[in-house]
Amino acid sequence: MNWLLVIAGAMVGAPLRYLTDRAVQSRHDSVFPWGTFAVNVTGCLLLGLITGAAGPHVQLLLGTGLCGALTTYSTFSYETLRLAETGAGLYALANVGASLVAGLGAAYVGVELAQAV
Repeated sequence: MNWLLVIAGAMVGAPLRYLTDRAVQSRHDSVFPWGTFAVNVTGCLLLGLITGAAGPHVQLLLGTGLCGALTTYSTFSYETLRLAETGAGLYALANVGASLVAGLGAAYVGVELAQAV
């Protein structure tokens, strides 16, 4: 039964990631991967909220399933590598630093908000 919850969440998270990434990136005329950055930070915030407030079944559905499919470490890594390879090393460093700081900060805010409610 648990795996069905994960699948159901992922069925929403994967297309949401793709559509959000494309919508955000289309609004920026930059080599910086704003779409991936946005979905990853949003996913960190959501996961913080979910783990701070939800029971185990909701965590499987929304945490593991939805957030797991919404966020993407592989695309973050690939895009960072491509930035470095194409001579945009400062953008690559900015992507790593901003993703780490914003992702951890968003997760912390999510947990704190969940505990405050």
